[in-house]
Amino acid sequence: MGNSALKAHLETAQKTGVFQLTGKGLTEFPEDLQKLTSNLRTIDLSNNKIELLPPLIGKFSFLKSLVLNNNKLTALPEELCKLKKLETLHLNGNHLRQLPAAFGQLSALKTLSLSGNQLRTVPTQLCGLRHLDVVDLSKNQIQNVPDSVGELQAIELNLNQNQISQISVQISHCPRLKVLRLEENCLELSMLPRSILSDSQISLLAVEGNLFEIKKLRELEGYDKYMERFTATKKKFA
Repeated sequence: MGNSALKAHLETAQKTGVFQLTGKGLTEFPEDLQKLTSNLRTIDLSNNKIELLPPLIGKFSFLKSLVLNNNKLTALPEELCKLKKLETLHLNGNHLRQLPAAFGQLSALKTLSLSGNQLRTVPTQLCGLRHLDVVDLSKNQIQNVPDSVGELQAIELNLNQNQISQISVQISHCPRLKVLRLEENCLELSMLPRSILSDSQISLLAVEGNLFEIKKLRELEGYDKYMERFTATKKKFA
């Protein structure tokens, strides 16, 4: 992409606070964006070939939304965790295996999408994020859901299309969790904690495509309690 085209995008971004450059075959984060660290509220560099997010990302202190879907990122810099105003982070379709240690410092984060990466577990760092609403970890390589998940503040957790065969009973203790998606995993019915049905806030449990028939789920003790929550929630949104 020519310099003049990039310059035009930078000028627009300076006025609007939005820098969007998708599907241009970029192999690196545009260094020129440094000039706009105090202007930018949104950066969208989806569908490129970016392999590294440089440490300078930490300088965009007013950034609210960062979208880097379908790139070639294998890791994220610790500096990303300095973005105290970041509310939306979309990193679907990359090659991420883990999150930076300080990820829990992204205190304003509400929406996190990491679908189609190479995560092997639910990152414990997510448990420190108090404003998290939606977490999408679908299409990863997660095999179990650890005890730390009980601290998660999210309202919706999407774990579809992983390799999950074990779930900690602590998931029932998530204080705000209403929607739990576990479709197309490796769950036996005996591995699904009963307390999800009988003693949690979860009002939508999606478990199609596992190693049991849905009608067997309906026979479990506590299913009627789950259905009460499910119906009440449906009425609320009807």
